[in-house]
Amino acid sequence: MFYSDLASVYEKLEATAKRLEKKEIIAELLKKASEEDLARVMYLIHGKVFPATDERKIGISSQLMIKAIALATGNNSDKITKSWKKIGDLGIVAENLIRETKQRTLITKKLDVKKVFDNIRQAAEMQGKGTVSKKVNLVAELLTSASPLETRYIVRTVLEVLRVGVAEGVIREAIATAYNVNVQEVENAYSLIVDYAEVAKLAKSHELDKIILTPGKPIEPMLAVRVESIKEAFEALGKPAQFEYKLDGFRVEIHKMHGKTSLFTRRMENVTKQFSEIIPIIEKNVKADNFILDSEVVGYSQKTHKYMPFQTISQRIKRKYELKEIAKQFPVEINVFDIIYFNGKALMAEEFEKRRNILEKIIKQERFKIILTKKLVTDDEKQAEKFYKEALEAGTEGVMIKKINAAYVPGRHVGGWVKFKPIMETLDLVIVGAEWGEGKRATWLSSFDLACVDEEGKFLTVGKVGTGIKEKAEEQGLSFEQLTKELKPLIEKEEARHVSIKPKMVVEVAYEEIQKSPTYESGLALRFPRILKIRYDRKADECDTIERIEEMFGKQRKR
Repeated sequence: MFYSDLASVYEKLEATAKRLEKKEIIAELLKKASEEDLARVMYLIHGKVFPATDERKIGISSQLMIKAIALATGNNSDKITKSWKKIGDLGIVAENLIRETKQRTLITKKLDVKKVFDNIRQAAEMQGKGTVSKKVNLVAELLTSASPLETRYIVRTVLEVLRVGVAEGVIREAIATAYNVNVQEVENAYSLIVDYAEVAKLAKSHELDKIILTPGKPIEPMLAVRVESIKEAFEALGKPAQFEYKLDGFRVEIHKMHGKTSLFTRRMENVTKQFSEIIPIIEKNVKADNFILDSEVVGYSQKTHKYMPFQTISQRIKRKYELKEIAKQFPVEINVFDIIYFNGKALMAEEFEKRRNILEKIIKQERFKIILTKKLVTDDEKQAEKFYKEALEAGTEGVMIKKINAAYVPGRHVGGWVKFKPIMETLDLVIVGAEWGEGKRATWLSSFDLACVDEEGKFLTVGKVGTGIKEKAEEQGLSFEQLTKELKPLIEKEEARHVSIKPKMVVEVAYEEIQKSPTYESGLALRFPRILKIRYDRKADECDTIERIEEMFGKQRKR
């Protein structure tokens, strides 16, 4: 398949917001794709060259891309950067320059999907000294041979910002339409192998029913939705329900097959090496030949024996070296709460109560090594409330509440699990910086630096926020357009796409929790912040203080 065919599909997808149209466009593409090209097309339609379970990323920065565009078009980097700042999309910048340039070779080999896929993947896999120029050359080679339209999407794919509005639901429906299979079968298949390229191949040959749950291959985890009260939880799940401590750690799938134990995060990253010290614990304390366990790996203090917040062990995920030293510094406890495969049998369709009973029989619990999540099965709101308060006193985030006869269903399902956590107070913070947006947001400021104030009147950053804001000015609520209009006169300095803003605008911010963070000047960061409104009644120096935020952090979940 020529890459121009795929670029044409991208353009059509970008031009429509209608889900049905997108589905039909992709379905037609899949019908035309050869057996050899099908996997490449499936990855590229997502703007990727690796499956979701693969830890590798394309990993080419905007600055490297600017060098590749400069090499392919003969333009200098400054011109490209200025154009990027104005347009907000390096793909369109490159498209325009390729169209304009007089230095392009008149005779070029027409690009096919394989060439584009292979060059990007090769560039992504390069490591070590001296590879930067090779990466740039591989991308520049594609741009030199590409048409203006192809250039737009090559650049976006390399930067992993395709922007054609293809959600996973559309992909599932397109596969089902292209190969005349049931969309639920497609969804079920994906939850087990987490690779749409493989799902498409099996759908094409009508072999989706041959997919089986296999230890060693990560699957999508079951997720919970948030409720505002215990009463609401019972209404959603029925009575009785099982309450468990909600821990602030890493969600980890534990797989064992043929004597090999592997660990995967919620994002399907393999972290077996990073947490190798817990493998002997699992093999000693879990009485089963093969299994898939769902668990939370939680950090704890060796001095106080209290659970530590998520960020204390977060650095272990990306570490590649000195793993033994960091494991001693940040020890973890495995908290197991579900089992979905046991000794050759998939348990996803079994009732939760039965799955928990199996866990209680096969796991030998040892504190600070491996335990089952603390539970309470009850139909009494007062008992549940007491358990919830005990969970907070123990330093957890709150409680998970589960329907006792629920199956294990990957994804977010109201009918199976819910979570109940404290609602944190809002903060009044001042905007001290922002970044110009990209794509549709190119003319707006779209990511905002938030700050609190110290006793000397110095503003200390405490996070970034880009949510809680509307894209359309006519929608009810605060819009990017309004914020940009009001902040523009306050811009004091511009550096590439980042702007420094005079501390004047105060905004009310909601968030899930406060975390320690070396990234921000305050040493703290807000998790999942969102802007609620502008506080016109407050001056910048009347925003919340670092002392108050530190106090709230200290009280948070009694830590």
